[in-house]
Amino acid sequence: MTGRAVLCGVGHRLPERVVTNAELCARLGVSEDWIVSRTGISTRRWVGPGEATSDLAVGAGRAALESAGGGPVDAVVLATSTPDHRSPATAPDVAARLGLGGVAALDVSAVCTGFLYGLATAAGFIAAGVAERVLLVAAEAFSTLLDPDDPTTLPIFGDGAGAVVLRRGDADEPGAVGPLVLGSDGERADLITVLAGGARIPLRDKAPDDGSQYFRMRGREVFRHSVERMSAAATEALRGAGWELGDVDRVVTHQANARVSAALATRLGLRRDAVTQNIAEVGNTAAASIPVLLAQAASDGTLKPGHRVLLAAFGGGLTWGATTLTWPEIETRGA
Repeated sequence: MTGRAVLCGVGHRLPERVVTNAELCARLGVSEDWIVSRTGISTRRWVGPGEATSDLAVGAGRAALESAGGGPVDAVVLATSTPDHRSPATAPDVAARLGLGGVAALDVSAVCTGFLYGLATAAGFIAAGVAERVLLVAAEAFSTLLDPDDPTTLPIFGDGAGAVVLRRGDADEPGAVGPLVLGSDGERADLITVLAGGARIPLRDKAPDDGSQYFRMRGREVFRHSVERMSAAATEALRGAGWELGDVDRVVTHQANARVSAALATRLGLRRDAVTQNIAEVGNTAAASIPVLLAQAASDGTLKPGHRVLLAAFGGGLTWGATTLTWPEIETRGA
């Protein structure tokens, strides 16, 4: 059995807590201008006390299901690097809280490329005949991984969740997911890490005193690799779809850093007005950044039915990916 995954619903959920640059500056010993010049970020959302990844995922998932007109799904895929617990996976809990108990549910971990890896997983379920409709959610509470005294990472990341509903359909209809290009480079795994907390460095009795329980990133090297890998993947995805660069109406990339998006546009020779961004308001929401941006752009009219959209992401692992789709006529939900 074959079939193309077709996007038919989209939604997002952001935490209520807004964290401004001014709130971080006194602690970090930097200025607001310093943060903006290096990241392009003015505010971000962080989870509040008692709020976790699953709460954001449920909100985004519910919004996407409403956008798709309701109805059942056969599987739930959750892309996250910040699950509620090391075990069990968070996706079954999200499915149950959405009233979808009993369906297949699993977590996918590919850090900031998680949405595209999750998209490939969901599309595979549909192509294999395992599912007719899949809810794909990307949700992160990255603020829970950050060193509160690290000026190189604390200002960058925000929390949030975005979701899409995918159904079986045809390759030539709006919303059909184009060729997916995915890659990884484990030899450079040390560029983006949270070293402690897994089987290699377990947290048995107390947190380590070397900060290895926190997210770490070697920014300059990550910048270079992200632009190189995303541009190559994007070029391959466009080729697979039979598109030229001039055919692209909107570019929706992982919102890592405003400078990364600008460098990618320059590298590919894309029109600047085609590059869609929300990083200034929500920060880097890791795996959630692409679906959150899709939902917001569709809601405010930046993304319109018929627009040809290029998606690209890069994250820890290292991982990267890209794909294409023509935006369908759908309602949007979320907050």
